[in-house]
Amino acid sequence: MPERVLVTGGAGYIGSVLVPTLLEAGYAVTVLDTFARGDTALAACARYESFEPVRGDARDERLVRDLVARADVVIPLAALVGAPLCDRDPIAAETTNRDAVRMLLRHLSSGQRLIYPTTNSGYGVGEADAFCTEETPLRPISIYGRTKVEAEAAILDRGHGITVRLATVFGMSPRMRMDLLVNDFVWRAVTDRFVVLFEGHFRRNYIHIRDVANVFLHGLAHYEAMDGQPYNVGLSDANLSKIELCQRIQAQVPGFVYIEAPVGEDPDKRDYIVSNAKVEATGFQPEWPLDRGIEELVKGYRMLRNSRFSNV
Repeated sequence: MPERVLVTGGAGYIGSVLVPTLLEAGYAVTVLDTFARGDTALAACARYESFEPVRGDARDERLVRDLVARADVVIPLAALVGAPLCDRDPIAAETTNRDAVRMLLRHLSSGQRLIYPTTNSGYGVGEADAFCTEETPLRPISIYGRTKVEAEAAILDRGHGITVRLATVFGMSPRMRMDLLVNDFVWRAVTDRFVVLFEGHFRRNYIHIRDVANVFLHGLAHYEAMDGQPYNVGLSDANLSKIELCQRIQAQVPGFVYIEAPVGEDPDKRDYIVSNAKVEATGFQPEWPLDRGIEELVKGYRMLRNSRFSNV
């Protein structure tokens, strides 16, 4: 009998890549999601006998309790993701991103496994040229970052569970998001041919969405060794400023122009570089370098000609 995985929020940007990956790997997957957009991101998964979609809210304790009782593994993806969306509805952000995770933990036994995706935006503004490691103090500067950090703390205080602090995710997904930094800049390069940068020297780390799915599989395969710890997950050769990111895009999109604004500022003040040495020491290595992901996005955007794939 295959192991049973419960994925909350499994029809979103990450979930619509992760869920097929889990099914292909032989897991039985239950997805709890509101399916509010009515799209077909998981339609192809219906062919699997081991796939079960459940329409509902991750904050519904009775429903979550019943689903958790049937699971060997829980992956809580359900969240309001990104600072703008959380700023728009801070109560929903707190109840979904933090409180729903705390509630779920109350119904989880020590024998059940949990892998939780958080964000390395919790590092906020890093020290100049100093790599953020898993021991670096967390200083989130948004409601989104704070609620995710608080949920992660509840998991780590429990002593069981793996948390993955994801770099800025990029890449094509059945439930696309075009507001993420790499996805956004490539979209602008392909459609507008230019972008205006605010505070172009601000740096971040990046990770492809298929490597995000792969790190969940890696965590399940090495669970006992990794249990109870947080792990940064990103591309170690892609701690890049916005200007450097644009240069990489420009190499694949001739005619793309980027201009750094002499005045104005970016409301997103995150600026840090990240060490991924801890997860790499467990044997995990990303398969999707940044340039490969940019090439994928350029191809994908030949098919997309609207901006409905955002998160706000």
